[in-house]
Amino acid sequence: MYDTIRDSVLGQLIRLATKNKVLLYEEERNPEIWQKYVHREKSANMAQHGQTELPEEVSEKQEDGPDTPVRRDSSPNSSSSTSTAVGNDDLHKGRPVDQEKGKDVYVVDWYGPDDQENPKNWSRPKRFWTTFLICLLTFSVYVGSSIYTAGLNDITRVFGVSRVAATLGLTLFVVAYGIGPMVFAPLSEIPAIGRNPVYIGTLALFVVLQVPTALAVNFGMLLAFRFLTGFIGSPSLATGGASIGDMYSPAKRTYGIALGPLLGGFAAEARGWTWTIWELMWLSGFCLAVLVPFLPETSSANILYRRARRLRKLTGNDKLVSEGEIAGADMKPMDMVRMTLVRPFTLSLFEPICFCLNLYIALVYGLLYVWFESFPIVFIEIYGFSLGTQGLAFLGILVGTLVTIPPFVWYQHKYIEPKFNDKGELQPEWRLPPSFVGAFAIPICLFWFGWSSRPTVHWMMPIVGSGFFSVGTFLLFNSVLNYLSDAYPEYAASVLAGNDFFRSCFGAGFPLFATAMYQYLGVGWASSTLAFLSIAFIPIPFVLFKYGTAIRRKSKHARQDF
Repeated sequence: MYDTIRDSVLGQLIRLATKNKVLLYEEERNPEIWQKYVHREKSANMAQHGQTELPEEVSEKQEDGPDTPVRRDSSPNSSSSTSTAVGNDDLHKGRPVDQEKGKDVYVVDWYGPDDQENPKNWSRPKRFWTTFLICLLTFSVYVGSSIYTAGLNDITRVFGVSRVAATLGLTLFVVAYGIGPMVFAPLSEIPAIGRNPVYIGTLALFVVLQVPTALAVNFGMLLAFRFLTGFIGSPSLATGGASIGDMYSPAKRTYGIALGPLLGGFAAEARGWTWTIWELMWLSGFCLAVLVPFLPETSSANILYRRARRLRKLTGNDKLVSEGEIAGADMKPMDMVRMTLVRPFTLSLFEPICFCLNLYIALVYGLLYVWFESFPIVFIEIYGFSLGTQGLAFLGILVGTLVTIPPFVWYQHKYIEPKFNDKGELQPEWRLPPSFVGAFAIPICLFWFGWSSRPTVHWMMPIVGSGFFSVGTFLLFNSVLNYLSDAYPEYAASVLAGNDFFRSCFGAGFPLFATAMYQYLGVGWASSTLAFLSIAFIPIPFVLFKYGTAIRRKSKHARQDF
């Protein structure tokens, strides 16, 4: 708990206020140990080749001589770890530095495979706690889209607009949290920033902006603040997965996924649409109060950046740097613009794997929002539920998720984990088999729900059918997002940001025609139309499972060593 609080936003503020005199790190309590954080092999490579990894053209047979990188496991005082003097100790006395390619720096890294500050080495309780907080954060923002729909009828009455116009408050929120990650996701990858400032800063603004949203005096003001809150609240939706990846190896990463929400109906019924927004503010405010003191930083690049900065202060040696600082020093402003604004779009549109899977996930996301629009029609108009009890109809979706998780975890543990090699790597296509089941679960749900929603059929039947949608979305999203991360490991942040943008655009646009479609076609045929659309995309995961390797090998960006 000490380390967790120290590495939280509150802990870092306390350290700043006390000039780093409390919540100390190990090297601050014992400055004598600072040398163990210097990665000798990477430092030697930087001195000779200007990069931390040994270039391929350098012969592996070279075992002796001045160009030989010093092994990581040599002790600071051994004859093989000679270097220039730093402070009062010798680190690499006499280390040659190539005047053309080399850089005279000392790379600060993990002190070994058991470094406890490495998020992948955190204790299981700490990782589970941090995962829970990330899920709480995601839930607190994600619910902001669906909670708004509970007050749609009241919004049409108060502002005198049509239901389609009122739905813009939902669509603008959703499209905004598709745009936001294009900016915030790359920001969280910058070593000097990390994930926590992005999470906490945007969440604080998200909470504050709920006040003018709830107090909107006209419809235009309401829409403007709904867009702003969606944009500001977006980092957790795209970057939360990156935080999970920070803590878990690829073999375990797939277990960290969650989806949730249903609240708002009773408040909208009792107090009007503004109370749905106040509920959102209270929920996100509570989340903020928990995260500020208890969410530790998970970005390895940021943790090492701060370690290097502390060591420079302790030793007075400005040559102590982290790899993230080395990479950032060579990055030009146009490189940042390209990484932030251009790369996610180019990968999404011109990489066949990304384009097909983004389109599929976007379709499922859009179908979800269209289908949700049928719930008031089915459970209020057909079955006579009140606005408040209508929220209970979503329990089928929750139960479907809970039923799916145990067999999914069993399958991952039994069949997928053994396929990882000694380096913890897996052929990306083996992430896809669960999506084979998920692809069929979506149309099953829509057909079942559509044709069982009749006065002569008990209301429990469509609720049971709705559970298949959560089965489909859980398996599809988990498979696809893990597959994209494994297939494009160097560009995972950009690929996932592009996927988020695609699905948010579909999720924003589809609800605009949902009500009219269900009223014109009826629940049965409208749901069947959506089911036929989902059937058309079923072949995609099967094709990629068979031909994905060949497609990746033709790409300049995808992983090609499997």
